[in-house]
Amino acid sequence: MTRSERLAEQLDWYWHKNLRPRLDGLADEEYFWEPVHGCWNIRPRDTSAVPVSADAGGWTMDSAHPDPVPAPVTTIAWRLAHIIVSCLGYRVGWYFDGRDVDSQTFNYAGTADEALRQLDEMYGRWHAGVRGLSDADLESPPAMGPEQFPMENRVLHVNRELIHHGAEIALLRDLYRWRDGSALRPM
Repeated sequence: MTRSERLAEQLDWYWHKNLRPRLDGLADEEYFWEPVHGCWNIRPRDTSAVPVSADAGGWTMDSAHPDPVPAPVTTIAWRLAHIIVSCLGYRVGWYFDGRDVDSQTFNYAGTADEALRQLDEMYGRWHAGVRGLSDADLESPPAMGPEQFPMENRVLHVNRELIHHGAEIALLRDLYRWRDGSALRPM
């Protein structure tokens, strides 16, 4: 197995054994659920009360620049959009296919099903790109993107980000399931 295949397999194992199965059955109510007041979310255009709302279509992503301290709690919808655009989308464009993904113009998903389609598509593009890297590619800084670290560092960073944010989404799903103190419901 090549180095790039090992790096791709690290994330792919997590994707198939942990993250993607935990997203099965995600419904819109849960996707948009706000566990506390003041959550950042994905919202219909012109309905957000936060300072900045990024959008290209009918839905916007709450944000602020600079980020508030402490950062607000974010919903499953917001976290999925963050993975799709910031963790995967930017980097797929920079490193593999040259198509820009921009948080200010991205067409955010207004349903859980659409978000999962976007996630699957962007993950597939990332995974294929990583698998195609040579050892020389991994040792050199990427030609595009703001970071000048070796590409291997970038791949490990994205792996870490998906594992981190995937665990947050899994926790939100657990909290949603137990929000009213009732017995465990199948997901």
